[in-house]
Amino acid sequence: MVAPAAAAAIALLLITILLFPAPMAAVLIPTDYLALQSIRKSLSDLPGSTYFASWDFTADPCSFPGVLCRDDRVVALALGDPRAGSPGLSGHLPPTLGRLSALAELSLVPGSVSGPIPTSISLCSTLRFLALSRNLLSGPIPPSLSSLAHLRVIDLGFNFLSGTIPPLLPRLPSLSTLILAGNRLSGPIPSFALNSPLVRLDLQHNRLSGQIPVSLPTSLRYLSLSSNQLSGPVDRILPSLHRLSFLDLSSNSFSGPIPGSIFALPLSSLRLQRNYFSGDLRLSGPVRIPYIDLSFNRLGGRIPAALSAAEWLYLDYNRFIGEVPTGFVDRILKGEMRVLYLQHNFLTGMAIGPPSKIPMITSLCLQFNCMVPPVQTACPARAGQQRTRPAEQCPKWRKV
Repeated sequence: MVAPAAAAAIALLLITILLFPAPMAAVLIPTDYLALQSIRKSLSDLPGSTYFASWDFTADPCSFPGVLCRDDRVVALALGDPRAGSPGLSGHLPPTLGRLSALAELSLVPGSVSGPIPTSISLCSTLRFLALSRNLLSGPIPPSLSSLAHLRVIDLGFNFLSGTIPPLLPRLPSLSTLILAGNRLSGPIPSFALNSPLVRLDLQHNRLSGQIPVSLPTSLRYLSLSSNQLSGPVDRILPSLHRLSFLDLSSNSFSGPIPGSIFALPLSSLRLQRNYFSGDLRLSGPVRIPYIDLSFNRLGGRIPAALSAAEWLYLDYNRFIGEVPTGFVDRILKGEMRVLYLQHNFLTGMAIGPPSKIPMITSLCLQFNCMVPPVQTACPARAGQQRTRPAEQCPKWRKV
């Protein structure tokens, strides 16, 4: 028999439960629940990863690692352990991803996920963030991604994607970041909308060809097109990109002059090496770029004194003539230049002699010019062993 006090307590508890019921967790709609089950069957942890260890479908799927729900829908899915050094996942991305129609964010940590990108992702009409980089994904970029008008970030870099860039993809109205680097993409770079909000464009290490489109967004702050097969002049395109903070066009076949205005931009790095740029450098103002690499081109004339403001400067393997401006000497002796590579040009002198002590932090190379190097310094192996050019290549050569 229950004691009166205990009975009263039980009654009070029942009344409390009836009047103030505990909030119930939202029940995931069946399509999202089944989609998560399909994802679990299609992907596996690589050895050392425990991401799926707690994906127990007898529990609430909204409590799974990487799953974020709002009400009864999955709105964000981060597949894999994001901690540094995690081995990632293997398997393939299932077409059922498209059933997560409320999904706003989809990401995949670096790993060994292979196969194509499901075209069904285009059914996630509210998707804003798509990051599937550094896996083994292959095949074309689905053109249907161009229908996702809310996409702000696309990162498919460093996979094995092939084919061309869908022509409408760069014209997405909200796109601020497009990273397709490190794939096997070919063909031209598509044109962009004039009012595009794009801030970061990274297409390096592909097989893209043709010229840079004149419609590059003026909003760009980061532009990397290195290691492709691009060609043509850039002097009518780069001057309009006045917001750039990083520019890398290296290892292509660009030609013509380098616009002087580009040196006045507050770039952290300017990488134009290994192209066919030619002509004199005509700077339009002071240089504010710490890292400049113009090596392996066909640039000529005298070296502008303003370039001495750089901390790392690579002008080797060009056709520069005359003496090195004295501003470079001052900066070197003060330890304000870390690298000055001038080897393999046609320079005739530099006002620095053996008594001068070059700081240990500075790398200076003057080999294979129209002068005897005034100081002995360690040059990179690629500079070769020959200290000076043959006399027949230097009609005005004089020993310094």
